[in-house]
Amino acid sequence: MRTVCAVDLFVVPTIGFKLLYCLVVLGHGRRKLVHYAVTAHPTVEWVARQIVEAFPWDEAPRYLVRDRDAVYGEVVRRRLRGLGIWDRPIALRSHWQNAFVERLIGSARHECIDHVIVLGETHLRRIMSVYAGYYNEPARICR
Repeated sequence: MRTVCAVDLFVVPTIGFKLLYCLVVLGHGRRKLVHYAVTAHPTVEWVARQIVEAFPWDEAPRYLVRDRDAVYGEVVRRRLRGLGIWDRPIALRSHWQNAFVERLIGSARHECIDHVIVLGETHLRRIMSVYAGYYNEPARICR
């Protein structure tokens, strides 16, 4: 069982100058990328649904660290309470308080996303799928 997880969104531009949003959920215990999702229009309902998909009932963490973005609205907070997860927002403009997920995003950008021209949502999902496999089990991918 995970005790602490962190969640954050980051923006990826496409070849057509559209912005895609990628949500990542990181388990703090082994720094495992638990879940990722991609959309062009993140809403509170979409984020709440992604959190439910990331945490089955028997694997929900005790705490979820997040920033104070408006996309984590009341619907998300109610969903977290329903799953038995304590919501822990970081202080305003204090990204270092969510350092592990920020490092994951920086690594994903540096090692993968910045070297590819993203064509669309499906392409970014494929890129993140490959990166998640690499990030979670690097020894298996590198052999």
